[in-house]
Amino acid sequence: MAIKDVALTMLDGTSANFADYSGKVVLVVNVASRCGLSPQYEALEALQRKYSARGFTVLGVPSGQFLQELKDNDSIAEYCSTTWGVTFPMTEKSAVNGKKRHSLYKELVKTKDSHGLAGPVTWNFEKFLVLPNGEIHRFRPPVKPDAPEIVEMIEANLPN
Repeated sequence: MAIKDVALTMLDGTSANFADYSGKVVLVVNVASRCGLSPQYEALEALQRKYSARGFTVLGVPSGQFLQELKDNDSIAEYCSTTWGVTFPMTEKSAVNGKKRHSLYKELVKTKDSHGLAGPVTWNFEKFLVLPNGEIHRFRPPVKPDAPEIVEMIEANLPN
């Protein structure tokens, strides 16, 4: 399956498709509300606000895979909006590893990081930057969303 063909269920229960983001630069991030890395929400939202009008979006994928996400979609939505002011789109809570891995992550984890390693998501806040041409770049959890290597790639590939 191609990444553009992946069906998504959004946090509010509506249906979408990754193809809805065609032509955009998309930063897909598996997020978790109770993770020590959750302050990265602030930088993710700042990127969303700075670049969304130019053809960029963050796509948050809440995951309880590492046992640090709230129990249901409503709790996640409330936490993200009230604590971090999140306005970027988010999918429903999904598995990013294992037998029940979401179709989106079945495609994303094939991507190698800067050390040449592909495979399972290692922790919350792993980032996949999907460019308009379909090229995917992987950044491990400690790399901040506003790290120069991510921002430079976003800016170099913005369609507008």
